[in-house]
Amino acid sequence: MNAEQKAFTLPKVIFGTSSLGNLYEIVPQETKRAIVNECVAHAEGSIVFDTAGKYGAGLALEALGSCLSELGVDPSKVIISNKLGWYRVPLTTEEPTFEPGVWKGLMHDAVQRISYEGIMDCFHQGNGLLGAYQAQLVSVHDPDEYLANATTKEEEEAYYQDILGAYKALAELKDAGQVLGIGVGSKQWKVIERISKDIDLDWVMIANSLTVYDHPQDLMRFVNELHEKGVSVINSAVFNGGFLVGSAYYNYKPVDERSDEGKALLDWREQFWAHCAQYDIKPAEACFNFGFNIPGVCSVALNTTKPEKVRQNIDMAEKKIPAQFWSEMIRQGMIKGL
Repeated sequence: MNAEQKAFTLPKVIFGTSSLGNLYEIVPQETKRAIVNECVAHAEGSIVFDTAGKYGAGLALEALGSCLSELGVDPSKVIISNKLGWYRVPLTTEEPTFEPGVWKGLMHDAVQRISYEGIMDCFHQGNGLLGAYQAQLVSVHDPDEYLANATTKEEEEAYYQDILGAYKALAELKDAGQVLGIGVGSKQWKVIERISKDIDLDWVMIANSLTVYDHPQDLMRFVNELHEKGVSVINSAVFNGGFLVGSAYYNYKPVDERSDEGKALLDWREQFWAHCAQYDIKPAEACFNFGFNIPGVCSVALNTTKPEKVRQNIDMAEKKIPAQFWSEMIRQGMIKGL
């Protein structure tokens, strides 16, 4: 499928929904509704939400659907991307067993189901949680984590066949007209590259891997190759899970300031913030600008727990940053490989 054949157009800013699933903190329902309302009010063109069954064990899906319904938003005005592969199940332990400590105040757990049948189950459960709204863009979520469970080469190959089976299900949904496009969302871009050689993807979402702090040259070349093939590339987690703008989590894992790795991360962030202050540029603006202007990237997915930041996030797409800002970062060794 080339760019002209696509039945959907992605805006510069896609609204992430992990906060609706209580990422790091419990977000009140009225705040969630206010966040969604701001997204709807300030979106340019299509209103695109990115969500997943993994976000709060389906809580984000449930909250998104209920908020849109309460706001009376016409379903035809909304495009929802649901990353599939995690299925809601009853909570039988003190806290959820998936990503312990990351999601707060949950009433359910989630298990990974990546196979033909599993992905169909996730698709139908997700639409049920969304209520009057349905997912139009679908993908396999965290195939890298699924493959990482393998203990032998043979087991890894069997798991990969499960992933291909999941894509067979997605292809059938697309052929039947139930969805507009299929893609993949992963933190490990090499897994995206592997899948792209076997599956005709419409879009990919790269998480944590393409930021001002971390941007492998091989990945940047791969993104450009996808673009040349007409595959839409969404850059997600351009703040490295919030760390670059102040969070204590780097790529969704707590930073240990006593470790060498943690000290290096904190030192870099301090230097980065000081550099931004010299130019009167917000760290978030610099992160967005870098992540969005990589050749081949068409959209950036942003998430917030604060309704007032939605408009600020959208405005970042138009923020102009002087070339000297970047050249000085390169000179100081904060940006390497460019």
